[in-house]
Amino acid sequence: MQGVRTLNRAAPYQLPPTRPTGQAHGILVVDDEAEIRRLVSEILTSEGYLALPAANGVEALAVLDRTRVSLALLDMRMPVLDGWGFARRLRERPCWLPIVVMSAAGNGQQWAAEIGAAGCIGKPFDVPDLLAQVERLVAPH
Repeated sequence: MQGVRTLNRAAPYQLPPTRPTGQAHGILVVDDEAEIRRLVSEILTSEGYLALPAANGVEALAVLDRTRVSLALLDMRMPVLDGWGFARRLRERPCWLPIVVMSAAGNGQQWAAEIGAAGCIGKPFDVPDLLAQVERLVAPH
């Protein structure tokens, strides 16, 4: 099946045609697992977003220094600078950026509350659920 993708062995998802965009919304995809970053980035790109992958919080902060970002999809357990450290440093900046925690841990909702995240999605996640979280927090193109 051409155009079908799975995410963490989730049910196949048929990628829709890319929407026409004016200026794409930058979405940080912060996860230390390269495959998760790649798949989430592909899904977001197919929906007309600008996916900005980062392997940890330090890389994500560097992206914020040079790119306009509308949302961060954030893993919590990462080397170098984890999700809690990233959120703390983000709150020290003079900007507001919504965060959606992506976590395989059973207490992901609790972690999201701890950092003031706007949402949480469990891994493995369903692609339509991921897109619903993004669309809920990012203004239409």
